[in-house]
Amino acid sequence: MTDENATIDDPELGRFARARSVLTDGTVLTHDWFVGTTSVEGTEVELMLEGTSSDEVAPLLPRMRDAVKRLDIVHRIATDAVVANFSTGAPEPQELDEAASDLTIEAIEAASDGTVILHLTDNCGEHFPEGYWPAVHLGVDDSVAQVTVES
Repeated sequence: MTDENATIDDPELGRFARARSVLTDGTVLTHDWFVGTTSVEGTEVELMLEGTSSDEVAPLLPRMRDAVKRLDIVHRIATDAVVANFSTGAPEPQELDEAASDLTIEAIEAASDGTVILHLTDNCGEHFPEGYWPAVHLGVDDSVAQVTVES
């Protein structure tokens, strides 16, 4: 059962509510995920949980909490994966460090299969065209399952 008005209050991550978009004609679309935000080192990070009900989303909270607690580690895994994925050869340590500095996490998405997707922002605008961003899909063990470019 879906509940378009459901909210979840998590003691560590805060409040999550069903995600909604309002179209220019006033139509409201309710999405199949819950959304919240958390502050990490002074930066707001969007948190997304896949599901249409509190019961579907609740099991994803421990994985999301873990990803947020270890954000520095999963961030580096993600940025290294982006560089490795788009390099023609073995990346140099300087390239990996530069990407870790230039690419920041804008959103974390927890999927029902245990995958965590990190949506990154190119802060300097030198790595990805405007309107595009890399997303790194991490398996339950934080192994890189996929690197994509989204728009």
